[in-house]
Amino acid sequence: MKVLLLHPDRDFEPKAPLPSQSEALIQDLELETLLQTMAQGDKFLYQTARQVLLNSLHDPSEISYRQDILRDCLTHPEVIRQIYQIPLEAIYRKQKHWMGIFSRTPGGILSSAVQMLEMFVELLRRLEQIARTEGEKFHSAGWQRFFEMIRRELDEAYFLQVEHHLRQLRFREGVWLSARLGQGNEGIDYVLCTPNPPQGHWARKIFSRRSPVYSFTLHPRDEHGARALGDLRDRGLNLVANAAAQSADHIDNFLNALRQELAFYICALNLAEALTAIGMPFCFPEMVSAEQRKHTCTGLYDAALALTVKQNVVGNSLNADKKDLVLITGANQGGKSTFLRSIGQAQLMAQSGLFTAAEQFSANVVSGIFTHYRREEDATMKSGKLDEELGRMSEIASHVRPHALILFNESFAATNEREGSEIARQIVDALLERHIKVFFVTHQYELARGYHRQESPRHLFLRAERKSDGSRSFKLHPAPPLPTSYGVDVYRKIFNT
Repeated sequence: MKVLLLHPDRDFEPKAPLPSQSEALIQDLELETLLQTMAQGDKFLYQTARQVLLNSLHDPSEISYRQDILRDCLTHPEVIRQIYQIPLEAIYRKQKHWMGIFSRTPGGILSSAVQMLEMFVELLRRLEQIARTEGEKFHSAGWQRFFEMIRRELDEAYFLQVEHHLRQLRFREGVWLSARLGQGNEGIDYVLCTPNPPQGHWARKIFSRRSPVYSFTLHPRDEHGARALGDLRDRGLNLVANAAAQSADHIDNFLNALRQELAFYICALNLAEALTAIGMPFCFPEMVSAEQRKHTCTGLYDAALALTVKQNVVGNSLNADKKDLVLITGANQGGKSTFLRSIGQAQLMAQSGLFTAAEQFSANVVSGIFTHYRREEDATMKSGKLDEELGRMSEIASHVRPHALILFNESFAATNEREGSEIARQIVDALLERHIKVFFVTHQYELARGYHRQESPRHLFLRAERKSDGSRSFKLHPAPPLPTSYGVDVYRKIFNT
């Protein structure tokens, strides 16, 4: 049985390697806040959320498959949490009873496997009951396939057969074996046999003077005889012990896979509940192929900021369809970096199958998401800030592929404006030639003016709004770059002048 709730055609790989830029994404996009909200203090949920969020999907149909499953989860969260408790209870019971840990002999392995199977049967019955009573409420292809599989594979005939075999494997009437004599009268070809059905009247068995079979009895203190008899028993039980252990492992693996894949949807439920609690909207994005240039949104906001301040934050709208370069300028502390974070967060959330922190969002999938943000001074640096920025850019260049997305935030500003603008222009031009989408926040007027003069229909210029009294609305609007970022407003605010 396969879960197939994260991918329509393959299992989830919880130990798949993360992209090379993962740590930079977590730092620059403040993903730690999102991950902690999704995990709610659970380490397993945290690792799952991190794995799924950073390993993006690249097929719009696969994203849609996961979105449909998540819609069902948001509609019936109590059912999803009930199902998630089943593999958790299996883990708790195994740990409580130490099942199979000290088993080395076939008899011990069989005993542990039977205990596990009896426990699993009870949990699988609970899963089958949920599928039978709640399955019709779910409409996504993933959940319908899952519940249909449970109802088909775990019907009443299956449980009756399993329970019958488990009763036999207890061997309350003893173990029946057959064997042949080999070379040197050594026993070979040990086979476990089904006991013969009772024959004759019960009274004849009681009053019979002799046993119907040849037998012998060990003395209670015959340790060597008992050990030899135990070895014979283990030889006969070897095959059935392996079969029972493999059956237990099969069900155990299924429950572990169910836990791993459901963990992502539990994380999504936690995030949705947290955003709803502070009154922030979210939506399911429309994703198109990488070759298209689509990027529109309404009410897009920084989810990490909203979860930190726990109140409504300002959202922005964007229409960047058929655009390769979005260059963002404007007033200091006007919301440019926050907007850039919201762009990166939304793309990651969308390509993981999550909802996005917006009223409406649509974009093309990208082959990878990269960030190049200005870093604070570091005492451990062995070279200047510009060298460090160029080194990180070189690392990005070695991994970036066509149709990727790169977010620049005040990059290459560690030198004078003329030199920094020229470095940035050459890098951006090279990226655009490779069909890479670029969002660039900058205060370098030379850089912004140079691109604005090109009057390319593939470029979009946004500017952070500054009101006439110097206050910020944290809104961004399409507008040409200005030669000032109004740093004097920040000075007056800090020094109260």
